[in-house]
Amino acid sequence: MSSFAKELADRIEGYIVLRRSLGYAFQKQAAVLRALTRYVEAGQLDGPLTRDMALNFIFSREGTANGRAIRHGIVRRFCAYLAIYDARTETLDPHALPRSRAIPPPRILSDTELGSLMSACGRVSPGYPQRGFVLTMLVGLLASTGLRSGEALRLNRADVDLVDGVLQVRRTKFRKDRLVPVHTTTLAALRQYARHRDVAFPVPKDSAFFLSSRGNRLSPAGLQSAFSAARELAGLDNGKALRPHDLRHRFAVTRLAARHREQADVQALLPLLATYLGHARYTDTAYYVTGTADLLGMAADRALIGGGAS
Repeated sequence: MSSFAKELADRIEGYIVLRRSLGYAFQKQAAVLRALTRYVEAGQLDGPLTRDMALNFIFSREGTANGRAIRHGIVRRFCAYLAIYDARTETLDPHALPRSRAIPPPRILSDTELGSLMSACGRVSPGYPQRGFVLTMLVGLLASTGLRSGEALRLNRADVDLVDGVLQVRRTKFRKDRLVPVHTTTLAALRQYARHRDVAFPVPKDSAFFLSSRGNRLSPAGLQSAFSAARELAGLDNGKALRPHDLRHRFAVTRLAARHREQADVQALLPLLATYLGHARYTDTAYYVTGTADLLGMAADRALIGGGAS
């Protein structure tokens, strides 16, 4: 390793320690910066860290425009830190690679489509029935609770109360824990899954509640792969793409639609929905409330007849 690559590696590790000491998880950012060290070492590049060197590294990796913008931000902030130790370090323009905030609209499944997806989950891997069983449980849990997929995958056995039907969701997006009560039908499904899992893996490899077909914690990549296979089997690959996160949107929409059908005060539901979904602000919840045709129709009917708050 060249002297510059070694110095860069040392500074990067010090920066990672600093950011984590401030409470940041700093996992993906650390991976990007360590990849920068490998890039410098592979190219036998000499210091200082220049703007061209940083940009060449950013564009050397495949990915989307937003992915490049995120990497640019990570490297830009590190350059500001590195300049404290080496004044020759060049700063990066914060506006050089703007990040697009355009978010593709969610796909809200109908009850029939959700049923087709659930049925397909059990058929994704005939040779490995455990894979289909855990996917069916996960998709059902996401649809019935609105959990983020990462929150579900991080659940440990101790986090799932199979007696009272309460989930302890830890390390959420906002670094807060919350309790999520589940419906009795969801609780029954969780109990059934736990019995099946314990028969298949009587000696667990870790504390995870949801296990892969190898008996360890199911990974985000494993969930995405299985979900894509189920989506294709269910015939849902045509039209707008379907993501696991869309089930979170569906949960929010169906809760509001149910309130409308009951002629209840929808505005009063929003604080409860925000708490249940683990949002810090009501505006975060509003992002999930997609105006489907049915929901907008019910709201319009109530507004016309004065049937209650909407």
